[in-house]
Amino acid sequence: MNKRLAIIEKFKKKINITFEMLDIVPQDITIYTQAFSHSSFINDFKLDKVNDNERLEFLGDAVLELMVSQYLYKEHSHLPEGKLTKLRAAIVCEPSLVTFAKQLGFDQLILLGKGEEKTGGRTRPSLIADVFEAFVGALYLDLGYDATLKFFNQFIFPNITEDLIEGILDHKTFLQEYIHKTKNVQVTYQLISEEGPAHFKTFTSVVCIEGERLGIGSGRTKKESEQKAAQDALAILMAGA
Repeated sequence: MNKRLAIIEKFKKKINITFEMLDIVPQDITIYTQAFSHSSFINDFKLDKVNDNERLEFLGDAVLELMVSQYLYKEHSHLPEGKLTKLRAAIVCEPSLVTFAKQLGFDQLILLGKGEEKTGGRTRPSLIADVFEAFVGALYLDLGYDATLKFFNQFIFPNITEDLIEGILDHKTFLQEYIHKTKNVQVTYQLISEEGPAHFKTFTSVVCIEGERLGIGSGRTKKESEQKAAQDALAILMAGA
């Protein structure tokens, strides 16, 4: 067995462990080998460039945007297009993809050329993010839309943190803007409860519009509970619009 085939056989054993963890039964293992094959690995063995992962990365980028767009459309039904676009950009950006890939151990599966390995390619964020996109493209081609959506529902969407969402979406400001489009009324927040030990409190707040309670929310901080209350109020207002 030549050196390249030996490396690929070792890779297949490792990725089969990953497939078991992900509850994926691949039909065509070779397409995943390509997804993890960096151009430097292909160049080392003087293979045709179409054997590297760049074409799958191209496809995976589009599939990733579709999956995230659909998720945000359903989960944040009260948000306008501009807010959805900002949130999607934060989720599909390089740092987020690197985080997803590392959580799944993808960085340890990448097939690299000797030079790229020596210069730290395995830890290069752009390379890791590209591999994640290529894997998504491979999964879509191999098993189709439903299997890809299942992968995202199980391993990606649950890891979209509240901090990431709140960093993009200021529900309190959006509620204020939404209310003032129709009438100039006062929006107030009231803390109604604090529960739990000092190091692990849960705060619950309500938001009132013209003195009428409209939304309620809980969080680990007063600020978070107010944001959740504003989000709740927005959902109610949008549903009745």
